[in-house]
Amino acid sequence: MKKLTQVEFKERRDRLAELMGPHSIAIIATSPVAMRNRDADYKYRTDSSFFYLTGFAEPEAVAVIETYESIDEGYTYSLFCRERNREMEIWNGYRAGIDGAIEQYEADEAYAIDLLDEEILEKLLDKDQLFYRIGQNAEFDARVAKWIAAANGESRRRGTSAPAQVVQLDRLVDEMRLHKDTKELELMQIAADISAEAHTRAMQTVRPGMMEYALEAELNYVFGRNGCVPSYNSIVGGGENACILHYVENDKELKDGDLVLIDAACEYQFYASDITRTFPVNGKFSPEQKALYNLVLDAQIAAINAVQIGNSYKEPHHVAVRILVQGLLDLGIMQGDLDEIIASESYRQFYMHGTGHWLGMDVHDVGTYKVDGEWRVYEAGMVVTVEPGLYIAPDDETVDPKWRGIGIRIEDDIVATKNGPLNLTAKVVKTVDEIEALMAAAQ
Repeated sequence: MKKLTQVEFKERRDRLAELMGPHSIAIIATSPVAMRNRDADYKYRTDSSFFYLTGFAEPEAVAVIETYESIDEGYTYSLFCRERNREMEIWNGYRAGIDGAIEQYEADEAYAIDLLDEEILEKLLDKDQLFYRIGQNAEFDARVAKWIAAANGESRRRGTSAPAQVVQLDRLVDEMRLHKDTKELELMQIAADISAEAHTRAMQTVRPGMMEYALEAELNYVFGRNGCVPSYNSIVGGGENACILHYVENDKELKDGDLVLIDAACEYQFYASDITRTFPVNGKFSPEQKALYNLVLDAQIAAINAVQIGNSYKEPHHVAVRILVQGLLDLGIMQGDLDEIIASESYRQFYMHGTGHWLGMDVHDVGTYKVDGEWRVYEAGMVVTVEPGLYIAPDDETVDPKWRGIGIRIEDDIVATKNGPLNLTAKVVKTVDEIEALMAAAQ
């Protein structure tokens, strides 16, 4: 199993400390345990930015980074975490503990999480800036506010200083996470390959009369067999359910003659993939399904080619929209002038979402889409999904009945590189001929 090492996590902390500047402190908490119902918790998944800087995956943990007068003096990395507790470890699993935080996770200092309120005060003194993830958790926000007030009072008594400025830490960490390095892309490629295998299995196993949740189980089998979990709630929408963008009930029968849209993928070592494929339940596209599918595929291929360094983030969307609208005009589904339809956005009757989003440790990953009010441009190492679609509502009386109830989306994960777009998810087929051949071979 491929993993990042503590060398990579330390390099990230080094970079963050340099960006923070002298006399600064950063406080970053992991995510709390989430309750599923009554006394049953969801399986814990640590906060992505916290893990990005620490590699520490246990709950109830806070990382603190302190810089000094000169960056040449280095910085101190402290980790507050749960202590070892034999009884609790018998029930809930082993803990790194204080010693493990230093020995395994290379913290300079480690403290029991119960001592956070007591120890943080001293660390806030003699600092000019506090970098903190404002707005992530209301309860923790309130604690930080109390610490700042206490530090201000203590600084007056001692004749020293306390942070006069609170800075949104996400401004720094999000930009770091937006640009993936080689090792991150290797992990994302593994996640993409596993997800591609799962989609291939779904195409090979689907049959008319099968339930959507049974097809979802085929995906989950591949994820689980490879030590992964879904990176988001899987969408398995047969027939008109594909026209519901976030359909996750997955509890209907897959019918002969319908398409099924699967938007599902896994995460590997905290890095996500995101794939959508649409294919016929019986293995053969109808003429109408094929016409709309090829239109979406043409738009997607052109949009992928627009993920070029220096291009605007929005360029793939503009390219996709123009192709989709022209195709809808050619098929007689829309009427009017191409440019006027695009300007008025009346095409949103059939294509109502964007063409992609950042991808990384989170499916909808961090990173701003605009800089100084302008769409940012693609830079090397940025990863974006490209996912145009068309959705003809089953009750849309403005179109010929033969088109109604057809929903199609095709999505791949694309890296912007100096050599052009790199498709991480190319291992799962997507042309009509490829899909039909794969499904025929599995009959």
